[in-house]
Amino acid sequence: MASRLHLRCRRVLVVAAVATLTAVSPAATAPAPAVTTAASAPGRPAPAPGFPAPGFPAPAPAPLASAFDPAPARASLERLLPSVAGQFDLVAVEEPATGDYFEVSGTAGEIRVRGTSPATLLTGVGWYLERVAGVDIGWPGDSLGRLPSTLPAVTGTVTRSATVPHRYALNDTDEGYSGAYRDFDAYRHEIDLMALHGVNEVFVPTGAEYPYYQALQQFGYSSAELRDWIPGPAHQGWWLLQNMSGFGGPVSERLIEARAALGSRIAGHLRSLGMAPVLPGFFGTVPPEFAARNPGAVTVPQGRWVGFARPDWLDPTGPVFDRLAATYYRFQQRRFGDSDMFKMDLLHEGGTPGSVDVAAAAGAVQRALEAAHPGATWVMLGWQTNPSAALLGGVDRNRLLVVDGLSDRYDGLDRETQWGGTPYAFGAIGNFGGHTSIGANTGVWVDRFPAWLTKPGSALRGIAYLPEGTGGNPAAFDLFTELAWQPGPIDHRTWFAEYAARRYGGADPHAAAAWEQLRLGPYSMPSGTWSEPQDSLFTARPSLTTTRAARWSPSAMRYDAATVEQALAELLKVAPELRTTDAYRHDLVDVARQALTNRGRVLLPRIKAAYEAKDLAEFRERVAEWNAHLELLGRLVASDRRFLLGPWLAAARAWGADPAEQDRLEYDARSILTTWADRGPSDTAGLHDYANREWAGLVQDVYAPRWAAYFATLDSALVNRTEPVAVDWFARDDAWAHGHEPYATTPTGDPVALAGEVQAALTR
Repeated sequence: MASRLHLRCRRVLVVAAVATLTAVSPAATAPAPAVTTAASAPGRPAPAPGFPAPGFPAPAPAPLASAFDPAPARASLERLLPSVAGQFDLVAVEEPATGDYFEVSGTAGEIRVRGTSPATLLTGVGWYLERVAGVDIGWPGDSLGRLPSTLPAVTGTVTRSATVPHRYALNDTDEGYSGAYRDFDAYRHEIDLMALHGVNEVFVPTGAEYPYYQALQQFGYSSAELRDWIPGPAHQGWWLLQNMSGFGGPVSERLIEARAALGSRIAGHLRSLGMAPVLPGFFGTVPPEFAARNPGAVTVPQGRWVGFARPDWLDPTGPVFDRLAATYYRFQQRRFGDSDMFKMDLLHEGGTPGSVDVAAAAGAVQRALEAAHPGATWVMLGWQTNPSAALLGGVDRNRLLVVDGLSDRYDGLDRETQWGGTPYAFGAIGNFGGHTSIGANTGVWVDRFPAWLTKPGSALRGIAYLPEGTGGNPAAFDLFTELAWQPGPIDHRTWFAEYAARRYGGADPHAAAAWEQLRLGPYSMPSGTWSEPQDSLFTARPSLTTTRAARWSPSAMRYDAATVEQALAELLKVAPELRTTDAYRHDLVDVARQALTNRGRVLLPRIKAAYEAKDLAEFRERVAEWNAHLELLGRLVASDRRFLLGPWLAAARAWGADPAEQDRLEYDARSILTTWADRGPSDTAGLHDYANREWAGLVQDVYAPRWAAYFATLDSALVNRTEPVAVDWFARDDAWAHGHEPYATTPTGDPVALAGEVQAALTR
């Protein structure tokens, strides 16, 4: 598998043949798609040649990969579909120069899937489940309980090819906002789901502290100093981006070792499926006093990032960088194995080069990577002004992949001109902080991706699924990953209609009507300013004038709230036999939650008007309505396991070796959801509630008490004709973040009945 992975990661300048549908005998062996090179593909001019850095040899053409063992794909099927896995015949085929493809054929109970990697075999199975069996296995929610005991036959043979070689997933922040304390079974399940949806490259930050910890002990630092410098797991993503250090620590040596072991298993599982583990590379992040302890080293202070002191940057052009980078990569490779893709973001969100030549520094970073991993691809995030023209001027651009975080956010983008022909992936950040809001700019995706892919001189080579937190918005995940496997543009309305027909395991007119409303509303948000929906005012720090919970969230509704209320009404009419599916019950809670949340933007201005009019009776009536909605919200989200705080905190404590470490890790997990940090970054810089989410536990013990305390001060002010008493919100939230009260880890209540309560509350 190592040679296959190497081939997959280096092949960055090819495009796949379009999908074909051929009616042949299910037992027949269809030929591989015709080879179509990047230079000869219709509508796809040859890519820009790039600007090779001095001393880089041109990569030799790689031979075609040989067939592989489909056993890892079979094992994934046994986990995902234990009752019907034996009805699939998985056949390995060689990958042609055009890239990945799968074929699906077969008679009832005997489904044959041919594919170019274990992951691509799973992609073929995923296609069959959706398009033939008519069920959904989403992230989250599934309707697998509706699968027949004998799988239905396929009409003819269906061949589908990837239109781009890179199908990348996971933001640098995913571990922090999706759960830094997950276990291997959870990660493996998510990887299996990504493979079902065609992903082939996954960022793996778990255990990334290990090579830093080992390497820097050879450059003048004690283990204790480094364990103080490394943040807690939930905050490590921003340390890897060179934004901050230390918070949530110190980490124990046992924890470092355990996370490295987990990261190694995650990377190994990806390799077993023929997927690329994208590992963090080294670009110069060092602890304080590095230059003083290492003669000849030059470090550049990086200032502050939203209130945090940033780690220093070791000048990559200096004499010490190469030695430290080589040591880092050596320890990383020994522990995590090899990869051909490494994620690094120089000067992220305000980093400063000082007097260092950025082009020379970037070239040095790439040469250090090349020395450790010949032919490797450097992956970087397209965000704000990165990557800069100066950085791109110093590297071999053909060995870069920019995962664009802004493809669907702004208009007028020309990545080919801006990035000089550097290969890039069309990316979207559909949520920030892991907010529970429904919606995405999906209409922008289906229009913009094929237009960018086929325009003259296109350097588009992939997709990049980049929400800051995963595990929500299953329709968005499904549609986005499908972009890379459709031979042409996706019809937005048709796609959502088909999604509705399979999501709950059967066609239903009310499910179709519900998803049409969701399509017209939260899933048709326009580009121009935002890529995520508005967040919840229930989760905001209390104020009569608040318009958002997180400082950087949209300040107003991005769609017509009536569409979600209409979707809720339709979902409540779905046929009883479909209501038992996991997907239905998740979606019903999610849509009801969103409908109730949106109503908060109507209620708060009414409360403000009553307060300013000094109408105590009206004020109290509106506040009672607000509080009743929050109480109902807490009961609603408690009915689905995906909206529970308890598992998040229990997982964190499970990683601790003793009570002190358990408490420290629990604070790491609690703080990132609430205060995020100490008072300075939280209050002054505005990081508080960045990761707000409507979860049972947070609603009842953080958000509802905040608003109750606030309204009590306003009520007292009206009664006594005084100014309201100021509340120290950070102190309240910080006390909760340092608390240890347990929360439920299993859901309670009937989601259908509770959603009905929401509908009744909204129609009163």
